[in-house]
Amino acid sequence: MSVESKIVEQIKALPAGELLLPADFRELGSSEAVRLSLFRLEKEGVIVRVAQGIYVRPQISKLIGPLTPSAEEVAEAIAKRDRIRIVPTGSYALNALGLSAQVPMNIVLLTDGSPREIKVGKRTIKFKKTTPKNLLAKGKISRLVIQALKEIGNGNVKEAEEQKILEVLKKENVKDLKHDIALAPVWIQKIMNKALTHGKA
Repeated sequence: MSVESKIVEQIKALPAGELLLPADFRELGSSEAVRLSLFRLEKEGVIVRVAQGIYVRPQISKLIGPLTPSAEEVAEAIAKRDRIRIVPTGSYALNALGLSAQVPMNIVLLTDGSPREIKVGKRTIKFKKTTPKNLLAKGKISRLVIQALKEIGNGNVKEAEEQKILEVLKKENVKDLKHDIALAPVWIQKIMNKALTHGKA
């Protein structure tokens, strides 16, 4: 079987909408053979390229046609591919926590990888190099909370926002939450500590 046939077979076993990276097929042939096969399969419409080195097995909706993966999914795929850490910031963190209904067109992620910008449809993902300290947070929710609160700013957090934050922090692992609180600025620690004192966190 050719490298291309093996790749097609592997792709067909995946659910529609699955993101594909050349590294997923490294056992099937040389990196050059995989790259050329993916290039040809894209031309044939078997896969769709969503960003450099990232493809998707197209998912077709009966109502709206092809569905493209979200910028968030692409960012996660890049982090996995490049073995880098990412932390969402600003308006993206606010939106992810439900503190803002506005879906940001530009997603800014702190990373220990290379700084770069990637376009996914009409949206842009910006990877911003940061210090290792900013990436030490373990909890998926608590790290979002820290970045969201930084975006809102000290003294600007409304009571309703604080209540919502404490509500979502209850879903965080207590050990991770305690670990992450210690990394946050003092004013953020004060807010997040309330999640520990409100019964189970």
